Amino acid sequence: MGYSAEVVRRARARLAQEKEDRESENRQHLALAYEKVPRIREIDHELRVTMAKTAQAAFLSGSDGRDALLALREQNKGLQQERERLARENFEEGFLDDAPICAVCGGSGYVGTAMCQCLTELCRQEQKREVSILSGSRDSFSHFELSYYPDRPDPKYGVSPRTVMEKNLRDCRNYAATFSAKSENLLFSGNTGLGKTFLSGCIARTVADRGFSVAYETASRFFNKMERARFERDEQCRLETEGALAADLLILDDLGTEMTGQFTSVALYSLINDRLLAGKPTIISTNLTTEEIARRYTPQIASRLRGSYKRVPFVGEDIRILKNGGTAL
Repeated sequence: MGYSAEVVRRARARLAQEKEDRESENRQHLALAYEKVPRIREIDHELRVTMAKTAQAAFLSGSDGRDALLALREQNKGLQQERERLARENFEEGFLDDAPICAVCGGSGYVGTAMCQCLTELCRQEQKREVSILSGSRDSFSHFELSYYPDRPDPKYGVSPRTVMEKNLRDCRNYAATFSAKSENLLFSGNTGLGKTFLSGCIARTVADRGFSVAYETASRFFNKMERARFERDEQCRLETEGALAADLLILDDLGTEMTGQFTSVALYSLINDRLLAGKPTIISTNLTTEEIARRYTPQIASRLRGSYKRVPFVGEDIRILKNGGTAL
């Protein structure tokens, strides 16, 4: 599970700030303790002295060295016990606990070269926040309203749109809950206003919450970034598009709404082909049929989508229209 450089940067900045806040709080608590109970300041001074003496005694040989070390350790133990008693009697529990923000890595974010769990969790939070912002919603699967889909059979499908969408909802929930590098590629297809963006956003947030890196992009925004990176040498756009292409899951929403041209067709083919070769799952949503995709882009792209993506049909009536004055069915 790899996160983009930008997600890691934001997570490390948050960890550094939390570490600084914790250390500042510890200093403030210690200053208050010294003011209220001067004996604690004296004890801390004596502890520093005994530590220095212990280091010196370690170089002494024979019984003199051993006796000195034992005496210093007993003195140190007694001072620590007195300090703990004074803290317990005068302050709330943990007031003088100067433990670092993370007991494993000390707040650095890494154990050797491996990312510590504390930084991993912040990356997960940043990834989820980014997905929520890009998808424009924080809704979840539980908010998907099946009542907006007709319950009467559609001759075209042999079942009702609601039955089709109930299956889609179950499949999307399961996809997000069991997502892995071996998950299928999905092609969400159907008319506008049928919930493609909603369910793809729900998948994105659930998968991100499970710790995978997720890139959520609209087709128009993504291809615009790619074009700027290619022709304007925009470094930020280059980093963002490379991060999206390398994500564990890439969701490309609203394919067909972007300006088309030779660059877009080449970029789309490369995106699909490169992620297939890398074994990285992708979800594409579109209002276009595969025949329309073949005409708008290339037959090769349509062939790739037919052969390597599981089609998820979205059917029914435009929910936006129903919500803006229509009646839920």
